[in-house]
Amino acid sequence: MNFPPAERLPLTEHRHGHEIADPYRWLEDPADPRTRDWLAAQDRLWRDSAAGLPQRERFLARLTELRETGLVTPPVWRGDKRFHLRQSPSQEHPVLCCDDRVVLDPMELDPSGLTTLDDWQPDLEGRRLAYQISRSGDEKACLYVRDLATGAVLDGPIGGCRYSAVAWLPGGEAFYYVRFQQGVFLHTIGSAEADVPVFTRGAISYGVQISPDGRWLTISAGTASGNALWLADLAAGDPAPRPVQEGSHARTAGAVACDGRLYLLTDRDAPRRRLCVADPAAPAAWRELIPEDAEAVLGAFTLLDGDRLLVSRTRHAVGEIAVHHARTGERLGTVPLPGNGSIASLTSRPEGGPEAWFAYTDAVTPAEIWRYDARTDATTRWSAAPGRVTLPEVRSSHLEYASADGTLVRMVVVARPHEGGPRPAILSGYGGFGIPLMPGYAADSLAWVEAGGVLAIANLRGGGEEGEAWHRDGMLERKQNVFDDFVAAAGKLIADGWTTPEQLGIWGESNGGLLVGAALTQRPDLFAAVVCSAGLLDMARYHLSGLGPSWTGEYGDPDDPEQLGWLLGYSPYHHVSEGTGYPATLFTVAAADTRVDPLHARKMCAALQWASGGDRPVLLRHEPDVGHGARAVSRSVGLAADVLAFLAAHTGLTPEV
Repeated sequence: MNFPPAERLPLTEHRHGHEIADPYRWLEDPADPRTRDWLAAQDRLWRDSAAGLPQRERFLARLTELRETGLVTPPVWRGDKRFHLRQSPSQEHPVLCCDDRVVLDPMELDPSGLTTLDDWQPDLEGRRLAYQISRSGDEKACLYVRDLATGAVLDGPIGGCRYSAVAWLPGGEAFYYVRFQQGVFLHTIGSAEADVPVFTRGAISYGVQISPDGRWLTISAGTASGNALWLADLAAGDPAPRPVQEGSHARTAGAVACDGRLYLLTDRDAPRRRLCVADPAAPAAWRELIPEDAEAVLGAFTLLDGDRLLVSRTRHAVGEIAVHHARTGERLGTVPLPGNGSIASLTSRPEGGPEAWFAYTDAVTPAEIWRYDARTDATTRWSAAPGRVTLPEVRSSHLEYASADGTLVRMVVVARPHEGGPRPAILSGYGGFGIPLMPGYAADSLAWVEAGGVLAIANLRGGGEEGEAWHRDGMLERKQNVFDDFVAAAGKLIADGWTTPEQLGIWGESNGGLLVGAALTQRPDLFAAVVCSAGLLDMARYHLSGLGPSWTGEYGDPDDPEQLGWLLGYSPYHHVSEGTGYPATLFTVAAADTRVDPLHARKMCAALQWASGGDRPVLLRHEPDVGHGARAVSRSVGLAADVLAFLAAHTGLTPEV
């Protein structure tokens, strides 16, 4: 292909004994006229190439249909008021409802669809709402306060609130909130005085939560290796926080429940997590209530009347909920579930009660809300997804395979029933930050499988599918394990006859973009097509942009001599080799991304276009006015259609009749 010219500078840095070439550093500056011209040429190349993708319109139409399921979330109770998100098939964004009344609609705030509702928290009485909105995808949210009876905005904007936790005080006149990477502050509604700093310890992240009676405030301060936890008695007059956990590499979440006890969900001495309790008067004196399960990761819990405690777990990427006795920890039974899928958002009334709600989804079930009643020990569907679509027949297979070092890794493969040979396939994964990839309804996945393709999701080290030890075995100096797990997954799909290297595409987003970038440069022979979405790709300078400074605990610090060596060992940008026959590659970026700067994709795209020794395309899809996270449905559908059409064209997928 005739790629747009990009000047290749003879720029080499000498850092900690390493010679680091960076010929496309000028592409880091989006305001540089050379960058703007190059980006405009890449846009023209992408548009011309996309216009020739034969299945683009077909995927766009089918994805639009498959996204018409809409959305509903479990209820959040404040007194007798019920709050939840709901999105009908015709809506671009979810709306916030109180009972069945819409109280906040992002499209009413901004008809362009570029404003998103990032977070929300009603006060303890259900009369006022703190909510955070951001614009054009930058995720730099501002916080406002709204009176729910009149709809009047009472306060705001309060800046610096990127997905910030909010803890209301009783009466709704003040709340604690988190300023991004600064600390916890106390804000009084309508006050002209500056907000009061309550807790600032130089941590990367903070969290706050208040007990149902408004007395106990828990404060979390996260670092690269774990978090510290404190508890403050707001009724004592001097709410100086007392330590619950300090100086530990563990991650612990704590909250005082309606029974007056402090519950602690922790991976301290338990990589798959355990549940402990303590007296708030002596918060550092823990007692184990529910021990670690050897094969399942404890995810969430909620307290019901009658000393019933519901505990959700993930067992090899499949959700389950158990019933325990809240005083003894004894397991009493299990909550009936609608299938072998994913469980999320386990909620109950803050003051207790016999009922709990949770979200359930699997490959062919859009997220729906189920209700458990402890009085009858029965589970019933509380709310289905608002829309209905016709879904294909698919089958899920759970595979196990050995990685390069012999570690057993699991993978889920979804496909239509098929008697023939290998088929075009997409392999995806994440492998970072302890985040698990769970089975669930996804329009892009179903559209691909319905068209005759195979979809495989690998549960790589670095993720959270098997607990904190699994996470730590794929971070820092062990990051190469993640890439080895991914390459071994591809080998398993090929060896078992699911696909071939000529039919195999890979797709990863964010940290998953780093994953496919590393796979692309380490094993270009193994894949026919690659889609890298918002990926980290220059690991020698990732800490200088976006949220990179907060990720050194996951990847390593490029300013540290030893850790720079780890990073350069796999940094995709630095392993592009001239004359290599790389797979067809598509980079997708959002101009307003404040997490992963699009500079990574720009530099990597230029390097691959220079190096490419074959006739396969290397393309950049650049989208303005959106960011890393939430976006309007139509924008999501458009991106997914382009990606699937690109992968179909370069893996040989033709629709099955």
